Amino acid sequence: MPELPEVETVRKGLNQLVAGATITSVDVFWNRMITPPFSSERFQEELIGEQIHTIERRGKYLIFLLDNWAMISHLRMEGKFTVTKTGEPYQKHTHVVFHLADNRDLRYLDVRKFGRFSLVPIDKKEKYAPIENLGPEPTPIQFTLDNFHDKLSRTGRSIKAVILDQHVVAGVGNIYADESLFQAKINPMKPANQLNEGETKRLRDAIIDVIANAVEAGGTTIRTYKNTLGEAGKFQVKLNVYGKTNQACPRCGTPIEKTKVAQRGTHYCPHCQGSIDLYEKKEPKG
Repeated sequence: MPELPEVETVRKGLNQLVAGATITSVDVFWNRMITPPFSSERFQEELIGEQIHTIERRGKYLIFLLDNWAMISHLRMEGKFTVTKTGEPYQKHTHVVFHLADNRDLRYLDVRKFGRFSLVPIDKKEKYAPIENLGPEPTPIQFTLDNFHDKLSRTGRSIKAVILDQHVVAGVGNIYADESLFQAKINPMKPANQLNEGETKRLRDAIIDVIANAVEAGGTTIRTYKNTLGEAGKFQVKLNVYGKTNQACPRCGTPIEKTKVAQRGTHYCPHCQGSIDLYEKKEPKG
């Protein structure tokens, strides 16, 4: 958390609130959030006078398009942005503050301090390595069945591990992986290269559908997530398996089980998706 739907919702809120604003100065209270080769001092200097033209998203990355720079932000586990009047007391866990010319602040808060900011010349934003290496966005046009089938055929890793891999499809995290696999009726432990054509198509369609519905609902609020406008997501009311351990499967009534796949807590229906005992629990690396 946050995953693609939450980041997309944050992007929309930021565009409503700060697109067109000019940065007058920046305060960095946790230097490690600024990625090399930039020091926090140079990061602050380069952003003075830069206008925020728009905010884009790629996978789970936010991309602030400025005059000369693309400022790339990754929220990681619990990062979030707020917009306040300049001079208001800082909330706990405020680590980066962008002072704007209209007497407002764009503030970045992060309980775990895992979030990161990078500066890339505006004409090289597509070459930023973490973004350049991302898989396709989970949309009908970009996330093609042929490409997905090719990726699955090349690995014996569990299918859940594969769809969590950002090089295969961008933006899918733990919540939406569980929900997509449930919708497609596929066991999360099943080796990717054992999915037949029908299963591959069902899963591809499920990923696109689940992500689109979550974006429309403003994301999922499990613990602390709120968007930039201070609103909680609403997709949690539509969850079928995630966080539903021992509750009845909405399709067949079998209690939902929780296990660990790809080192992540994993929720599934042992009737609709099959028992994990059908597959070896030790996953291959390749």
